[in-house]
Amino acid sequence: MSNQFTHLDEKGNPSMVDVGGKAITKRVAIARSIVILEDKILDQLVNDDIKTKKGPVFQTAIIAGVMAAKKTSELIPLCHPIGLDNCQVRIQLNQNKEVVVECETSITSKTGVEMEALTGASVAALTIYDMCKAFSHNIIIKETRLIKKTGGKKDFELEE
Repeated sequence: MSNQFTHLDEKGNPSMVDVGGKAITKRVAIARSIVILEDKILDQLVNDDIKTKKGPVFQTAIIAGVMAAKKTSELIPLCHPIGLDNCQVRIQLNQNKEVVVECETSITSKTGVEMEALTGASVAALTIYDMCKAFSHNIIIKETRLIKKTGGKKDFELEE
């Protein structure tokens, strides 16, 4: 495996990776963002969602995450535009009362979907922030990270 940056040409200039010679494989990625909300926000939780004047927070965040994953190449320079086969965003509270956003993306293609999963999880978390800030601005988006990716040159799974 090369320790070279993939988005630089031989002169060090930005360059889109040529995926023309890569094999078409099934590629899946899962990313996670964790959002910490104050108790006064979590107290608004009814039937697994927080209702606001803007609408249901988690349902809206799910839609925003899917929309963002589909537009990743418009947001991240040098990402290939791809047509996702699937994108699922799941939101739940963990045992620490943190909001866990997971975005799973998949495609059968020459290039992967990890940036799409990371973008989907990030934008879903930002949507939760936006919709809850009327209750409090003391909201923390604690982390966004890749959990797992399969297909392509190298698989990855976070060891927790």
